[in-house]
Amino acid sequence: MEATDILRKEHRAIENVLDSIVRAADAVKAGRQVPPQVFADGLDFIRNFADRCHHTKEEGRLFPLFGERGLPMQGGPIQVMLIEHEEGRKHVREAALQYDRWAAGDSSAGAAMADALRSYAALLRDHIFKEDNILYPMGDRLITEADDQMLVKQFDDIEEHELGPGVHEKYHAMIERLEEETARL
Repeated sequence: MEATDILRKEHRAIENVLDSIVRAADAVKAGRQVPPQVFADGLDFIRNFADRCHHTKEEGRLFPLFGERGLPMQGGPIQVMLIEHEEGRKHVREAALQYDRWAAGDSSAGAAMADALRSYAALLRDHIFKEDNILYPMGDRLITEADDQMLVKQFDDIEEHELGPGVHEKYHAMIERLEEETARL
């Protein structure tokens, strides 16, 4: 289905950023210098692309439709995904708190920031695997072609209204910058 294909492509983009922030986190833990902008960009991407755009598509449109078509919203894979979204947000809040301390010169916060980012990345990698290989295939069997086209339109509306014109492209350019910047660490 086109809607879940869109989300899978976004998963690949998110995984690229996870790879970059883990490289940067490992470098900080090893005592190497990392430009603070790497973490600022990574956190911006996570908060706005992964959560505000991608998770909004899932939580606000895809999961409810899967629920309407027969997948239980409670006690099944959708509930697990929603719980993991919240758990991920907690890791991101902790990483952002430690980032602020670290960027302000508190070098002791670097390890805590790195740990929170690594925890977030591990959670999200496992989460993405479950969505791509369990939840999406289950839901795709339940929705119609008309449902799929409706979702695609709703996803476009979310990108236009939640993020704004051109912001999706901005984040894809950010992915490339992060990959280049962290490849040297």
